Amino acid sequence: MSRSIWKPPFVSIKLLKKCYREVNIKTWNRSTYITPEFIGRTFEVHNGMMFNKIKITTSMVGHKLGEFSFTKKICIHSG
Repeated sequence: MSRSIWKPPFVSIKLLKKCYREVNIKTWNRSTYITPEFIGRTFEVHNGMMFNKIKITTSMVGHKLGEFSFTKKICIHSG
C-alpha cells in the first residue's frame, strides 16, 4: 500500500544531519526519499545481507534509497 497523497515524503532527520557531516553514510533506512541535499553524497544502503554503495545523482531525486539497493540476486540458468 502506498503512502497517502496528503502526507509529505518521508525523509529521516538523522540522515539529513549526517549528510552535512559525513562523506559515506551507512544506513538501514530504505524508505527515505532522496532530496536535493543528498546530491553528490555516497550512501551505503543495507539490502538485508550487505551494504551497497550508491552515489546520488540529480536523476535520483524523488525516489527512495531502497530502489537502488536490490535485495534479490538475479538467477541466470545456463542453457
